[in-house]
Amino acid sequence: MTNAQLQQRKDAATPRGVGVMCQFYAERALNAEIWDVEGKRYIDFAAGIAVLNTGHRHPKLIAAIEQQLGKFTHTCYQVVPYESYVELAERLNALTPGGHAKKTALFSTGAEAVENAIKVARAATGRSAVIAFSGAFHGRTMMGMALTGKVVPYKVGFGPFPGEVYHVPYPIELHGISTEVSLAALQSLFKADVDPKRVAAIILEPVQGEGGFYAAPVEFMQALRKVCDEHGIMLIVDEVQTGFARTGKLFATEHYGVIPDLMTVAKSLAGGMPLSALVGRAEIMDAPLPGGLGGTYAGNPLAIASALAVLDVIEEENLVERGNVLGARLKERLNQLREVVPQISDVRGLGAMVAVEFVKPGTDTPDAEFTKLVQTRALAKGLILLTCGVYSNVVRFLFPLTVQDEVMEEGLAILADAMQGK
Repeated sequence: MTNAQLQQRKDAATPRGVGVMCQFYAERALNAEIWDVEGKRYIDFAAGIAVLNTGHRHPKLIAAIEQQLGKFTHTCYQVVPYESYVELAERLNALTPGGHAKKTALFSTGAEAVENAIKVARAATGRSAVIAFSGAFHGRTMMGMALTGKVVPYKVGFGPFPGEVYHVPYPIELHGISTEVSLAALQSLFKADVDPKRVAAIILEPVQGEGGFYAAPVEFMQALRKVCDEHGIMLIVDEVQTGFARTGKLFATEHYGVIPDLMTVAKSLAGGMPLSALVGRAEIMDAPLPGGLGGTYAGNPLAIASALAVLDVIEEENLVERGNVLGARLKERLNQLREVVPQISDVRGLGAMVAVEFVKPGTDTPDAEFTKLVQTRALAKGLILLTCGVYSNVVRFLFPLTVQDEVMEEGLAILADAMQGK
């Protein structure tokens, strides 16, 4: 079966709303490499959108899944529980920021974890309003879309959305939005639109994913914590994309000295298996009544086995430090390219969560066309890249943290050629 034949079948059988970037079809993968059905090799700097921090088919994950497969694949935890769910909850409670008592509930997707974070916050506070930020991405469910701060392609044509969701500008110094401006907008919101005593939660990504890999300033995160404490608001940190060693810490929140009330995690939690979690203060997590949380597939045993192996691999292979090393290498190369690629306006990132932003030379105008061109050229040469940003003018890097040095260097060489049109 050729890629062209599969593409024809895909177009006939699946809706256009499921947008697909590549027109080749994966046949096998290993660590940071993918081979298509025609045998062509690609270097994977996308990692399933930050899902594969431990790479494709890590042997320890495969062994853990195979072992669980020999026992059982599903009972529904809410019907017949199993120890591995409890063990993973215990480990996440211990690993996430803060020494206070915590509890964890497991789900299947990042959006599902976000939905349940809002449910828990509302149950704990007795309030209904929620505040999110411009440029945010929190999922494709109805509440996820309501919280998301980007219309195209995520929200267009799908409204109306759940009510009592408000947005405040996310602080991005590069675009003229300072911490002070963002905090002033929050106070203005409290004065003009919603009483803070009606706000259940403020939710944000410590580093925006789809929004452009902008990291929240430290002083902003700390100020939000104070605002939440002042008004009895739950602070929800969405670590779906930033978690599990991507930012040079196990969780991005560790960069800020701020303890969230609730935290959502998913993506690299289970190394490619569908699993997410909501971790929070014990008394807050206990607010919903029995039966208020859960899901038929929530906490799938195979995914949990993989997640427990992921946590072992991160520790054993020191992937937190590996992320710092790889991120520094990438930023150094990108900053060198600034001398010969006039479209580069910014190179940024925490750990290995790195991005490069493009503008039209000599202006501040976002250059989505050049960004797409870089992505297209790289793909033609065998390097998979992802773009992001409200103006689609950012290339983000999400390579596995287990990538071999020689494969990383090969990918960076392709990237340099793609930016320079070679």
